Amino acid sequence: MKNTRRISVSCVVAGAVLTGGAFVAPAQAATAPAVPTIVAKGGFVMNDGTGKALYTKAADTRLSTGSTAKIMTAQVVLAQKNLNLDAKVTVQKAYSDYIVSKNASSARLIVGDKVTVRQLLYGLMLPSGCDAAYALADTYGSGSTRSARVKSFIGKMNDTAKRLGLKNTHFDSFDGIGNGANYSTPRDLTKLASSAMKNSTFRSIVKTKSTTQKVTMKNGGYRNMSWTNTNKLLGSYAGATGVKTGSGPQAKYCLVFAATRNGKTVIGTVLASSSEANRTADATKLLDYGFKK
Repeated sequence: MKNTRRISVSCVVAGAVLTGGAFVAPAQAATAPAVPTIVAKGGFVMNDGTGKALYTKAADTRLSTGSTAKIMTAQVVLAQKNLNLDAKVTVQKAYSDYIVSKNASSARLIVGDKVTVRQLLYGLMLPSGCDAAYALADTYGSGSTRSARVKSFIGKMNDTAKRLGLKNTHFDSFDGIGNGANYSTPRDLTKLASSAMKNSTFRSIVKTKSTTQKVTMKNGGYRNMSWTNTNKLLGSYAGATGVKTGSGPQAKYCLVFAATRNGKTVIGTVLASSSEANRTADATKLLDYGFKK
C-alpha cells in the first residue's frame, strides 16, 4: 500500500493568499476624499477641535477682507471689561451719513433711536451693518472726538490681531471698507473666527438666520427692527453655525464659515470668490471635504 503525502500549496495571486485551501482577502485601504476645486483665490479649512489644517489654497496670501473684518469688530467689543450688552447707544447722524457716503451695507439704524449693544452686534453680523460697526467703534474707542475714538478702536482691532498671532492681518477700518491697507488671509481669518466662536454671545448671534428686535425711539416709543443673515449656509447646510460674509470691489465675495456634525467642528474661510453663489458653493465643498478628512 502506497503512502499518500498531503501536499500543502501556497500561492499568491493578485494580492490574495491561498493557503491550504483557505482564501484570505487583502486589506482594503480607505479611499481618501478627492481634494475639491474652488473658484475662490484663497481658501483654508481646519478641524476646530485640534487646529489641524485640512485644506489650503493660497492660505497665507494677503487679500482684502470685505466685511469679514466685522468678526474682529465684534471680538473687540465682546472683549471689553465689564461689558453691558444691554447698555443703550444713541444712533448718531454721522452713522447714517457714513452709510450714504460709502454706499455701504446697512442695519438701517434710525437717527435718535436708542439701540442696545447686543442689538448693534446683531445689526453688525446679520445684515452686515456698517452703521452698526460705526456705532460700536464710536462707543468702544477712546478719545474726546469721534475720529479719535474710531482710530482708537481700529488700533484695538490690530492689537487683538497681534495678540492672536495673525501675522498677515491688518485693519484700517472698523467694517472692512478699507483705504488700501485692510487685509488678511484665509488662515488668519479662520483663526480669528475660531477665537471669536469661543464667546457664547458671538456664537448665538452668528448662527441666527433672522431676528426682530424692539428698539427705543427718540420719542420714547418703540419700533421693531428686522434683520436677516447674509450667510446662506444657515438653514441650507446641515450643522452650519456661522460665521460671516464679506464682499466688495477688491474683496470680491468672501465667507468665513463653520459647521458642527457629530461633535466635530470644521471651520474655514474662502476669499475672493467670483459671486455670492460661488462663495457658498466653495464653502460647501470645503465643509464636505473637512468632514470626510
